[in-house]
Amino acid sequence: MIIQDARELLTLAGKKGPRCYEEMNELAIIEKGSVVVKNGRIVAVGTKESIAAEYNANRIIDARGKVVMPGFVDPHTHPVFFGTREKEFEMRILGKSYVEISQEGGGIRSSIAGVRQTSEEELYQLSLNRIRRIISCGTTTLEAKSGYGLSTASELKMLRVINRIKQELPIDIIPTFLGAHEFPAEYKDNRQEYIRILKEEMIPAVAKEGLAEYCDIFTEKHVFSVAESRDILKTARDYGFKIRMHADEIEPIGGASLAAEMKAVSADHLGSASSRSIISMKKAGVIPILLPATIFSLGLKNYAQAREMIDKGLPVALATDFNPGSCNCDSMQFVITLSCLQMRMTVAEAIVASTINAAWSLQRGKELGSLEPGKKADILVMDMPSYRYLPYHFGSNNVAQVYKEGRLVYENNI
Repeated sequence: MIIQDARELLTLAGKKGPRCYEEMNELAIIEKGSVVVKNGRIVAVGTKESIAAEYNANRIIDARGKVVMPGFVDPHTHPVFFGTREKEFEMRILGKSYVEISQEGGGIRSSIAGVRQTSEEELYQLSLNRIRRIISCGTTTLEAKSGYGLSTASELKMLRVINRIKQELPIDIIPTFLGAHEFPAEYKDNRQEYIRILKEEMIPAVAKEGLAEYCDIFTEKHVFSVAESRDILKTARDYGFKIRMHADEIEPIGGASLAAEMKAVSADHLGSASSRSIISMKKAGVIPILLPATIFSLGLKNYAQAREMIDKGLPVALATDFNPGSCNCDSMQFVITLSCLQMRMTVAEAIVASTINAAWSLQRGKELGSLEPGKKADILVMDMPSYRYLPYHFGSNNVAQVYKEGRLVYENNI
């Protein structure tokens, strides 16, 4: 297959690793570009003339007037849940904070009962439909967390659902165990017992069944302290899990510094991360994943300091944080818009953060995130005149076609 004659072909070709500093502004654009695909992999990229002179194809995709770019990589989502929480959205409009809602029994705890009482099959069907919608917005690789069961049986149920969807849908889905998402109501006054269950029951059970690649934790003043997080993450690491963290989202309690200490692959949110912790993350090779749609949905102003992170050489990544409560957003396109408007990222930086850097945040950068020979043919054909149009035209879907490993998985027929 050849996708040919794109007005702009964004290859993102560059160094073999996460992009930092000015590298985040380098999209390696080929005008009137074409990309050759065979057996799900990219064979070559180049101008229409150079590709036509060297390659023939059984199938030609005409991309005239369009932008062709890598599929989005969304490295932080919570797509498995039962029931939505739009009432909390209205409560926030009326002045309640996220922490206040949580302390009154809302927030994450309000999703627990639904997940515990819902059958695996129903959770599977609900989540399958959500992820299909995510694909239609251009995401071709997705990280998916548990975390709304908070009991051994229900966390395993959520992870089995994620792994079933991984087999069913034609995109890469990376499962993450997030049993340390909150303290369930029955352990609200007995935190140490829940931590014991996490360490002695949940983590060993998830490892035994091979249901997750990563272990995550919500390190925040009203949830897991730095000391509790360290204790749980050490156990997870001993069982072979790689580490991700929700860190310093609301208050600067030292979550990002702990991520550096634990050599976490990523630290996510970071709305209140200090300059000192940013430097620690850089030294430890931790990739910051920023979630501006969450701040937007919560009606807050403490967007992560993307400019400081980029200027200090961190390879910033972006994600939706799609979930039923604080951020019911499934579009990486909208995240890119927010990143430009609220975190002062350039359009190119936001695209790099949503593709190649996001891929490296999942340790998949050698396989995807850019359109280079040998990589998976995860390709978007975007109905827009230039890459700068992407954040400018928001509130609707710019995707014309989504290809995963060379296979057409979504087409917008409008």
